[in-house]
Amino acid sequence: MATTETMTEANKVATVTLAFWIMKICATTVGETGGDLLSMTLKIGYAASSVVLLTFFIATLALQLRAKRFHPFLYWAVILATSTAWTTISDFMDRSLGLGYATGATIIAVTLAAVLSTWRLTMGSIAVDHIRDPKVETFYWIAILVSNTLGTALGDFLADSSGLGYGLSNLLIAAGIGLTILAYFFTRVSRTVLFWIAFVLTRPFGATMGDLLTKTPDKGGLGFGTIGSTAVLLAVLIALIAYTRWRAGRGTTAPA
Repeated sequence: MATTETMTEANKVATVTLAFWIMKICATTVGETGGDLLSMTLKIGYAASSVVLLTFFIATLALQLRAKRFHPFLYWAVILATSTAWTTISDFMDRSLGLGYATGATIIAVTLAAVLSTWRLTMGSIAVDHIRDPKVETFYWIAILVSNTLGTALGDFLADSSGLGYGLSNLLIAAGIGLTILAYFFTRVSRTVLFWIAFVLTRPFGATMGDLLTKTPDKGGLGFGTIGSTAVLLAVLIALIAYTRWRAGRGTTAPA
């Protein structure tokens, strides 16, 4: 799933490269650890954390929609905002409203299917390779928002309710990602369909990875805590964004 990541007038969003998926996993893992940092470590609560992070999401998305070209730091700030804000909203649905992980994940999955279907019926395609039209970009971000929320609920369901634990949940999701990669190289399944499958699966991978990093050993985690894990992951994400921007400025082609 790798092409060249370039800042081009033809596309306002990041080109899908190997670096894209690494940064996506970093951003979604930060979404899990950062959301837990606010809601649990700092004891702000799910509702208040959702308001704070939703405000950040709206602000970054407004800037992204108004931008005339691709800005990598702004783009990934929105991705990070969708991952973080909707982690707390998913938790609010599952825990505070008492819907439970399975019910919450089902509701969000149906919502995602409805968003993608509406996008396809309205615009004729759900491809993500050349997004410039404001309507298409709006659908793109709504789909990403719902995808990350679904990933949070699915990851929590696998890790907490299925009995698999954080390690086995990560292995199961990693296997799903691996099958998606094999389908990309060895089948004729639509590349757009595979993109959205991979986008959904990398969110629970990040969510369960975040839990694995932050939870205490008695709960099946590694015990690094939300503060340390979030700081390290943010540093890695920023470094990768800067690196890919530097490569794009030099016109370097990313390896497949």
